Amino acid sequence: MRRVIKFVLFIVCTSILVELNTSQGALVMALPPEQDLPEEILRTEIITTARSPVDGKPLTAGEYAQLQVQLQKAPPPKLAPRIQDQVFLIRLRKTLLQLFPFLDI
Repeated sequence: MRRVIKFVLFIVCTSILVELNTSQGALVMALPPEQDLPEEILRTEIITTARSPVDGKPLTAGEYAQLQVQLQKAPPPKLAPRIQDQVFLIRLRKTLLQLFPFLDI
């Protein structure tokens, strides 16, 4: 009978200690840092700055819109036909090697 009482007492003490240790920092660990803004607020934020896709410099929203219009108007630079053929062959080789990795090309 004494063994049973000691065993039950041991189980109760152990469970209390485990519960205290696990619940001690649970509330603190579950909360995000104070400086972290919720996603709902970030979604409504209007972005007024951007980076240039050309050189990476910071731009305002108006400058970015003007740059986008300029980039759409200017045609992309043309490559020489020989270079275009080389690029096509390299892409074809890459595709063939993905499909048939055992080829030695």
